[in-house]
Amino acid sequence: MKYALVIPDGCADEPQASLGGKTPLEAAAIPAMDAIASAGVVGRANHVPEALPPGSDVANLSLLGYDPNLYFTGRAPLEAAAQGIHLGPNDSAIRCNLVTIEDQSMRDFTAGHISTEEATQLLATLQSELGGEHLEFIPGVSYRNLLIYRGGKNPPPFTSDTRATPPHDLTDKSVLDDYPRGPGSDFLNQLMSDSVSLFANHPVNRKRREQGHRPATNIWLWGQGRTPAVPPFVQIYGKRGAMITAVDLLRGLAELIGWRRIEVPGATGYLDTDYAAKGRAAVAALAETDLICVHIEATDEASHEGNAPAKVKALEEIDRHIVGPLHKALAAQGEYRLLVTPDHPTPLRTKTHSHGAVPFALAGTGIVPDTLRAYDEIAAAQSKLAFVEGWKLMRYFLGS
Repeated sequence: MKYALVIPDGCADEPQASLGGKTPLEAAAIPAMDAIASAGVVGRANHVPEALPPGSDVANLSLLGYDPNLYFTGRAPLEAAAQGIHLGPNDSAIRCNLVTIEDQSMRDFTAGHISTEEATQLLATLQSELGGEHLEFIPGVSYRNLLIYRGGKNPPPFTSDTRATPPHDLTDKSVLDDYPRGPGSDFLNQLMSDSVSLFANHPVNRKRREQGHRPATNIWLWGQGRTPAVPPFVQIYGKRGAMITAVDLLRGLAELIGWRRIEVPGATGYLDTDYAAKGRAAVAALAETDLICVHIEATDEASHEGNAPAKVKALEEIDRHIVGPLHKALAAQGEYRLLVTPDHPTPLRTKTHSHGAVPFALAGTGIVPDTLRAYDEIAAAQSKLAFVEGWKLMRYFLGS
């Protein structure tokens, strides 16, 4: 049996006035996803426990079959794993976003989607001026970077009780009440403050301003934590897996659970990603693994921008270039199961992640069809198939 999981990140949403009172899933032309709903079942699953933050880290951990109440330790350690960074017992990883803050408001949590090359130069300056024995500034992709705190014999000054708000939760909002608070927050806030003066007249920012682009005004630190002790997927579920994604968070999760990572040229983690290349890579991977997972960030990015037409278009591209070809290839090769589901809702209204159940559609061998014929939030709300603990959906998907 072959299995495929397609994750349109954050695609679950609310009805939109601009879409005639429909959600993006309802408004989008998604015949391939609707075909899965018609041939199989539609349901809903909640991947973010109320006590945990509604981030992609928690939600995707659950979606891949791991109880986040047991295994979640923070977002940054997952991204460190993606880069092969080893964390010792007293080490901690911290997300180090490049952001644009103006008049104490989060104008852009991506610093104008700054390029990886530009980000690398800014991180090099941070390392030169602020780094040292205990601090390593690690470039990632675009605005998504890391700070590694090497504690040596002593634990870091911040803990799981330190409050640090994700910058994408603050889009167009004041940041005055959302700087780090709690244990070790003075340390984190000082680094963020120091970055302001280092970036003010940096050559990268001077050039960006000249070209009409938003500058990276400073770093924003959040998502701190230590590496979780996660058992291998094959040990729990007896299946080999592979991951296709352009996001370090999902790369890190794949690394930690023992999945193969497939890098696809043209996959950007944004609206301009090469959907067709991802679809081709997923079909090709079927011969080499039991379970192929395709994660697409574009739908989530559209929500963060409050861009309803872009979210609908991204869903249609995913349907046409990934879900459709993958379903056809799976059906042709023999027994299979195909699951389509986001990790969490990302409402266009709030431009950020939220708690709550998300819709899924599942079809394939051994799945007895229900009466629902469309894949969207409205159909899922009518279903009796629901997973309050979303991490249990994986076992149902695999038929074990």
